[in-house]
Amino acid sequence: MHRHPGNISIIRLILSILVIILIVFISSFFVVRIDLTAEKRYTISPVTKKILKNLEDIVCVKIYLDGDLNIPFKKMQRNIRETLNEFRIYAGKNLEYEFINPMAEKDEKIRNDVFNELYEKGLKPTNILSTDKEGGTSEKIIFPGAIIVYRGIELPVNLLKNNPGLDAEQNIHNSIQSIEFELINKIRSLTSKVTEKIAFIEGHGELDEFQTGDITKELANHFQVDRGRINGTPGILDGYKAVIIAKPTKPFSEADKFVIDQYVMNGGKVLWFVDEVNVSMDSLIDGSTFAFINNLNIEDLLFRYGVRINPDLVRDIQCNIIPVNRALAGNPARFVPAPWLYYPLLTAPGEHPVTRSLNLIKTEFVSSIDTIGARKNLKKTVLLRSSPYSMTVSVPRMISLEEITEQPDKRQFTSPNIPVAVLTEGVFESAFKNRNIQQYADATTSFKESSRPGKMLVVSDGDMIRNEIRRTSRGTMIMPLGTDRYAQQYFGNKDFIVNAVNYLTDQEGIIQLRTKEFKMRLLDKAKITDERLKWQIINVVVPVLMVIISGIIYHYFRKRKYAGP
Repeated sequence: MHRHPGNISIIRLILSILVIILIVFISSFFVVRIDLTAEKRYTISPVTKKILKNLEDIVCVKIYLDGDLNIPFKKMQRNIRETLNEFRIYAGKNLEYEFINPMAEKDEKIRNDVFNELYEKGLKPTNILSTDKEGGTSEKIIFPGAIIVYRGIELPVNLLKNNPGLDAEQNIHNSIQSIEFELINKIRSLTSKVTEKIAFIEGHGELDEFQTGDITKELANHFQVDRGRINGTPGILDGYKAVIIAKPTKPFSEADKFVIDQYVMNGGKVLWFVDEVNVSMDSLIDGSTFAFINNLNIEDLLFRYGVRINPDLVRDIQCNIIPVNRALAGNPARFVPAPWLYYPLLTAPGEHPVTRSLNLIKTEFVSSIDTIGARKNLKKTVLLRSSPYSMTVSVPRMISLEEITEQPDKRQFTSPNIPVAVLTEGVFESAFKNRNIQQYADATTSFKESSRPGKMLVVSDGDMIRNEIRRTSRGTMIMPLGTDRYAQQYFGNKDFIVNAVNYLTDQEGIIQLRTKEFKMRLLDKAKITDERLKWQIINVVVPVLMVIISGIIYHYFRKRKYAGP
């Protein structure tokens, strides 16, 4: 029996459609995603997948980056959406998100109330230029961040890395690189069943709860933060993932040193923010002050742990400003900003997860740090250093405001990249090894001469962790750490400290997501300008010509095929 060719074609078409439907139905049960980018831009890390798969309830992410945005922020918005879509592959129905335009409200009063509410929740606003339909420009406020909600608890996450030393394009690029880390780190903090503890040590003249209030508030998003005295009690720190020693001014007793030492030997993490040199800025207001060495009685501990804070002061041409009274005697005060070489602005190397994409770090009367080469079991990494134009001066010495009037000579600043913050990792040796410890420990105390692999951060500036405070009629106001009212700039102090704590306590490896790097593939702007007409012709005229030529060729061969003999 002969089948008509038309029937065979119909049968083949129906079979093809059925096969396609079957393939689509089967593929709906499997998720296959292939990232073809060289740097695996769209690949979610294993630790992120694990956290998202283990969500027990709905996480809602409200991103306040919508509306009429310029091109860079539209690019950032698109990358946030792509990242959250990837998150939903693994979180399923337990992840919801929405983009909100805080400028959508037309009533100015209500809109300002929304802005204030977002600011109080912890989101940082920024200004962008917007262009209207008539070609005019105006400034508008946006909040490039999100509020993450889980079981009624909210956490803010600021997604914009706004380093004033970089251009807008580089800042947006750095922000896009860190989107996965910023989001999953907050989600992990909100959904974790166990709240780990860290502590600020007191009893040696350290900064109080107001002077460390802002960093305490920030760390409380991830940890239970306690404060207290050691009182020479062995084991009192054992329940803490990390302890912070913030600008001590009084000597440590041997009993307290023993407690800290054995805490380190048992795997504890310590962040030291120490002033080796004592300088009173309040006394400097009168014109001069005396800088002298602090006697803290911790030098032997730090030496055993691989570092030594030197009794000197760093002077740096890359420095912060202070207000100086320029009025003549007898006239009303006239304060003007002036560079103060004793307030270095530190550079953070970009390759380490703690310091990647950080702003400059502001410091006050900072000392240099040496690493001890004899400690072979320890890896030392310089996280913060001075600029190429820096030097050290020895103490004791008299410091005068008259130094501001001196024009710095770069030829004298011959000690570039002076270490100021050092991370040590590895096996630490006890400072009490081969010593009589009976007076510090009882019979039940287990003494260890060396530690399990551990980590420690030593910073030679106690003020790096201190926020400004203002006394008002309504009480004590805690200013955000890293802000400077004179420079009108936000520095990276808070981000550095939070990253450092996360690095020291991170067992899952989330902090390593900060090293994720996407290459910037920028167009050559000069070439675009010079060859603008050529590329316009290629993009506009050439496609049209190709269509016309294709039509002519098709018509020619069709004519030949069906033309008669």
